[in-house]
Amino acid sequence: MALTHFDAKGDAHMVDVSDKAVTDRIAVAEAYIKMAAETFDIITEGRAKKGDVTGVARLAGIMAAKRTSDLIPLCHPLPISKVTVDLAPDADLPGLRITATVKTTGQTGVEMEALTAASVAALTVYDMAKAVDKAMEIGGLRVVLKDGGKSGRYEAQ
Repeated sequence: MALTHFDAKGDAHMVDVSDKAVTDRIAVAEAYIKMAAETFDIITEGRAKKGDVTGVARLAGIMAAKRTSDLIPLCHPLPISKVTVDLAPDADLPGLRITATVKTTGQTGVEMEALTAASVAALTVYDMAKAVDKAMEIGGLRVVLKDGGKSGRYEAQ
């Protein structure tokens, strides 16, 4: 299988999607941010000095999804119809599990938008809590669902 973002000479280019069918598309990405138990308690109990960590991170993820084509050089700007970012406390980490869902009706998928939303939400949590925990770890960023378009459905195992 060939990489689509390179032309015959090996130069990077934006893929021409003009011949692709307009279809409903969805992508779901996930990530986590692991932290000290004390940091987890501060966030889940709403005691962070910068305010509502999960609320701000949710908005940051939504905003990031809408700006993905400004950040990823060969990513198409898309008419996003829906973005949700969920941050769920997980005491076993301890930390937050982040799930970003992005929908569009268009000629290319929204995997990059979902990945960007999840990663920026995690980065925002880090930014808001770094004063008490610089050792937080962000990981697990991946696409767990993609549907729509010529390549069909993908679900992570």
